[in-house]
Amino acid sequence: MLEHDDKRPRILGEYVASHEATVRQAAAHFKISKSTVHKDITVRLKALDDELYERVRQVLERNKALRHIRGGQATREKYKGK
Repeated sequence: MLEHDDKRPRILGEYVASHEATVRQAAAHFKISKSTVHKDITVRLKALDDELYERVRQVLERNKALRHIRGGQATREKYKGK
């Protein structure tokens, strides 16, 4: 698990930006809560690194725009076998 300091938001931000990961995926990868990931990459990272924050924000916006599609795919898979 990552320690809480200035490094964690940067590490999470780099992971989300490089892997185009969702908050859930980042939380699962680092074994921390979704709320911790979200707080680190939206609030703490903004105060630490504007350039990285902007890259992460773009990924988060793209993920938000596509979440209804991922939800539909998950529902389709759930009922596929029934």
